Order: sequence, then structure tokens, then C-alpha cells
Amino acid sequence: MIIYVVTGEGEIPLEVDLMETVLVVKQKLQLLLRVPVARQTLSIYDIELVDGFEMEFYGVNKNTRINLTIMPNNNKFQIVVKLLTREIDLEVEAMDTVVSLKDKIHSNIGVPIRQLILFYLGTELENQLRLSDYGIGLHSEILAILKPVPHSRMIPQPRRLSLVVQTSSSLNSASIPLEMNECDTVSDVRELLLEKNYLPRNDYFFIHKQRIMKDNQSLRSHGVKNGDSIRVFQGTVSKGE
Repeated sequence: MIIYVVTGEGEIPLEVDLMETVLVVKQKLQLLLRVPVARQTLSIYDIELVDGFEMEFYGVNKNTRINLTIMPNNNKFQIVVKLLTREIDLEVEAMDTVVSLKDKIHSNIGVPIRQLILFYLGTELENQLRLSDYGIGLHSEILAILKPVPHSRMIPQPRRLSLVVQTSSSLNSASIPLEMNECDTVSDVRELLLEKNYLPRNDYFFIHKQRIMKDNQSLRSHGVKNGDSIRVFQGTVSKGE
């Protein structure tokens, strides 16, 4: 059906549905007039229409005339943020983003931004959108809840190991000190020795406490401790060894 929106410059015909909310009507006017929702106030017989109510609630029917008042541009206004145990008044602008509102809440009461979830008229607010996108205006009430932080187990940091790599007589019988992480693999040890030119480019295998070490396994899985020695020999190990 067609209603008429009355402005200071005349009347604008607008197609609406009785089950549409006032907010939806404002959003249509935003597209039509390029006026942000937050700057719009709609009224019938001096009764302001509340964003969350359907047009049917106000007895709107065909050819009903609704008055539109447009607030000045960049106008700051007060909103109410309701938390579980308290309420706070904040000054905002229609073009503020949701995440900037969360930052203001954080600055006011110290609540971590990442834990804040905000709702307006039952809709969760998305960080990247602006307050005007939700029709938030003067005295709007924002519900703020805290997202629970899961109790996570502390993950231990990998320990540093001071090792000595001992080469065989065919490799000049050298003792090479290395600093590694216990999560590093035998392949990591090999690559570091080659990178530092401690070994020529050849095939090698490593032994720790008389056990042949596997390239893809970590030093920790081989039981290597701080101060241990690893022996390196030139050659390869067959699968049966």
C-alpha cells in the first residue's frame, strides 16, 4: 500500500507493508532520500514511531500521512548501554561503527572489546557496520553481554636444548655445539649442519644413545635431553636396520 511521508518540502509517496517495522520504513527512506536512519524521526499526531514496532501497531493504512523530522547532520546523541549489573550513558554519532562503540564501552568500564557482544532490538550488531545502519538514535538502548572466555590449558613452550654433534673419523672427528628446540626434528639438525657447512652435501644418519634416529621425528620423541651428544655418520640406513 502507499502512504505519504510529510517533510518540510512536501509529501513523498512510499510503498510499505503493514507488517514492516518502523525501522524498515526508515531504511527505505534512507535509500530514497540519502538520509541516515539515525537522523530520522517519524511521527503520527505528534506520537513518535518506535523502530521495533510494525506499522500496523500505529493503525497505519492506505494514504496515511507520517511526519518525517530530520536531525542536523553529524549530530551527537546519547544512547544507553545496558549490561548485566549496570547501565551507562554514552555519547555517539550516527556514523560511528559498532567496533568504535565497543571501544568506547571498553574505555568507560574496561571490558575487553573481544568479549563484547552488542544487541539492538534483538539483532546482534556487526563490528564493521555503522550505528546508522541499525537505526540507532537518541536514547536507543543497546544490550551488552560478555562472551565467555573458554578455560584453555596452558601449552608449554618448547625447551631449548644445548647439544653436541660428534662426527665420525671419516668426517674429521669433530665436536659441534648446537642450540635447538626439543620440537625440532632430526631433519632440522641435518639442515642446520649443512647450512653452516659443518658437513659436506652427502647422506648421513644420526645415532643417539646407540639408537638410530628417524629424520621425521623430533628430538624430544628420541629422548634427547639438554647436554646430550648425537653422533653422525656418513651413509644411509636400510629399512631393515
